[in-house]
Amino acid sequence: MIWYIICFIKEVIIKFMNMTNEALNPNILIWVIFIGFTLLSWIVGKTLKNKFKKYSAIGTANGMSGKEVVEKMLRDNGITGVSIGSVSGKLTDHYNPANKTINLSHEVYSGRSIAAAAVAAHECGHALQHASAYGPLKLRSNLVPIVSFASRWMQWLLLAGILLINSFPSLLLAGIILFGLTTLFSFVTLPVEINASQRALAWLRNSGITTYETQGAAGDALKWAAYTYVVAALSSLATLLYYIMIFLGNRN
Repeated sequence: MIWYIICFIKEVIIKFMNMTNEALNPNILIWVIFIGFTLLSWIVGKTLKNKFKKYSAIGTANGMSGKEVVEKMLRDNGITGVSIGSVSGKLTDHYNPANKTINLSHEVYSGRSIAAAAVAAHECGHALQHASAYGPLKLRSNLVPIVSFASRWMQWLLLAGILLINSFPSLLLAGIILFGLTTLFSFVTLPVEINASQRALAWLRNSGITTYETQGAAGDALKWAAYTYVVAALSSLATLLYYIMIFLGNRN
């Protein structure tokens, strides 16, 4: 489904270009990007919530809670020194490599469903990555302070660069470079999240927490969670190309 939506956005851009018989007007393009990816992000987010609700009604084979799933997965992999915490909000689960803490939302922390087990195992998958010095996770962690700096300044530089593009084009170029770093971060995140899900699904199956009937449900839930990162990365890339087009257009 998500692939068809991406293709639809692509076709819309091509049709606009054919209508004008020239490069797509930047003002039109930014609206195509904004509306297209906003719609796509809403669809993916809504589907993820529906999937989580659906699979929250299916219990695990052994009745373990999300917290217990994490504890067992850590023990089975011989990992110590990792804390487990509970945070507010829905689908706010995350792993913090700085203090080695797996933070689970209340619904996942105490939940005894396939959805809770899948999310908990996924976050534990990041702890496994950290323990094994998984390359993409190390790269993402190293990029965090750089991306934090870039996020604070890029919008101001991009705005000033567009307003002053004829007199100070270097401002726009600086903004593009900073935005490019955030786009790189989005794409580095993809293998980190996908690998964590792969580790989670393999362990859930081998440990007997999921069965033949419920393994597909766990995989489906994590698949739609991964789609949120895919959409974010593609949206960032499309926006980056938009700013590059403005910069190169001014040079020409």
